[in-house]
Amino acid sequence: MFDERQYDKVLKTISIEKANQVGLKIILPVFLLFTIPHVLLHGEAMLAYFRTASDPMTYLRDGAVFLAAFFIGIVLHECIHGVTWALFAPGGFRSIRFGVLWKYLTPYCHCTEPLKIKHYRLGALMPALLLGLIPAVAGVAVGEYRITLFGIFFITAAIGDFMVIHLLKDEKADDYALDHPSEAGCFVYRRRSNPFDSHPKM
Repeated sequence: MFDERQYDKVLKTISIEKANQVGLKIILPVFLLFTIPHVLLHGEAMLAYFRTASDPMTYLRDGAVFLAAFFIGIVLHECIHGVTWALFAPGGFRSIRFGVLWKYLTPYCHCTEPLKIKHYRLGALMPALLLGLIPAVAGVAVGEYRITLFGIFFITAAIGDFMVIHLLKDEKADDYALDHPSEAGCFVYRRRSNPFDSHPKM
């Protein structure tokens, strides 16, 4: 059972502005990483779509469906964080909060209880895996570029999660992380070598 008195508390956060800047920088590399093999494998099928779909309504319909999928994906991204963390939080879903940082138009999911760092990392990574990497690879495999593009977007959208995971790369898996309520990142609780030392560090 977690006992805060046995741990040193350290703040680890990232700047949302920096995360957005890094996200813009990686869009093109991620786009090329999946689009090039898609074109090499299915380029003729992609051209055929534009040859045959001459009706403007076809483009409008497909665009509307694609846009709706993006918005649904944004909601699912936060839900996946919440579901994964709830599996390991003692309070389950009672410990999960959702909201929007209106200053940055950024939705968020927050867990109010400390989690083992290995579980916190897993919850941070899952949206990128389920909404990003798997759809991007699947789209290339089956020749459906809209699925590939969906995956590309959600890999890029997870850049903040990747940056937080990177902050925790040197932390012990069985120490604890408490999600920050208003910033991207967390408080790390490192177990003291002397558990009887009751003076936590900040």
